Amino acid sequence: GRAHRDQQLVLLKEHLEKYYRSRNRKWIVLFPEGGFLRKRRETSQAFAKKNNLPFLKHVTLPRLGATQVILETLVAPQENGTPAGRDAVIKESKSKGLQWVIDTTIAYPKGEPIDIQTWILGYRQPTVTHVHYRIFPVKDVPAEPEALTHWLYQRFIEKEDLLTHFYETGAFPPLQGQTKAVSREMTLSNLRLVCIQSFAFLSGGMWYCIFQYFYHCLF
Repeated sequence: GRAHRDQQLVLLKEHLEKYYRSRNRKWIVLFPEGGFLRKRRETSQAFAKKNNLPFLKHVTLPRLGATQVILETLVAPQENGTPAGRDAVIKESKSKGLQWVIDTTIAYPKGEPIDIQTWILGYRQPTVTHVHYRIFPVKDVPAEPEALTHWLYQRFIEKEDLLTHFYETGAFPPLQGQTKAVSREMTLSNLRLVCIQSFAFLSGGMWYCIFQYFYHCLF
């Protein structure tokens, strides 16, 4: 519900101030969709119809809340055209803030994403996942809510066009002035994936054992 989402945004802002900024982090990953496509597509399309917005099949309309909190908290105000105040000076002394927005669009063969179970069990044939990205200076991203909403919607309308082209042709459209999209191949190492998964399982087991040890010592 809305009340729960609003409370989560407050917690997000507190977390960014307490942990992200204090540790001088450089990156933050955000999924503005707010959930899985298969779960949100129908409600997104109903919202679009009600508000006279484009009908999207391959993506959902993004939610504004988390994006706005992140930009308000982690971008120096003078970088996106808003006046800088005392808080901005304090934040600027700790970090320059976010400098870029990297807009990433992922296309899967036949529109079927690979999930974690597939990675672990390997029951699907090796596949190629295509990633299309664009980079925007953060100063070009509007700060005012209405303008930011419009900017975000435009990015996802563009994503819809990109994915429509991909699923019709098997490739993303080329840039203006080019006849073919330029791509760079990257191969995931099976050994590296096994090591990452093993580390995740082992670290989870380690913390579980530590918890059990202290639990039994205390009780």
